[in-house]
Amino acid sequence: MEHVPNLNQGSGNGGGEADLSVGDQALGKSRLLSRQCSTCIFAPGNRMHLPAGRLRDLVTEARREESFIVCHDTLPHYLYPEASPAICRGFADRYRTQALQLIERLFGFVEVDPPQPPHRDTTPPEGAHR
Repeated sequence: MEHVPNLNQGSGNGGGEADLSVGDQALGKSRLLSRQCSTCIFAPGNRMHLPAGRLRDLVTEARREESFIVCHDTLPHYLYPEASPAICRGFADRYRTQALQLIERLFGFVEVDPPQPPHRDTTPPEGAHR
């Protein structure tokens, strides 16, 4: 199995936690969201209610470090603790940093869907009135 480089110190992980790896060790690739999550920081309308200038700061830091942004929905302390960290699709579609280029050329990406809330069965129990 190929070694996945530790290029996974993505920016924008909320606490400077450099140990958040987007690497899928079994596949030897890095996780990249297949599409933007429903509250992507790059979606129109500031769906995450970021303070003025915060998105610019996140992008500036990630580009200065030649890194990437990890999707907030895939952070373990956010809404979906079972999700594995993945690179933000909004960032990857807009910027070509050294880390993203190296990952793509040397190992490739495995695309993963953004985490979703657990499916809840809306079928009424047998015998219930509608």
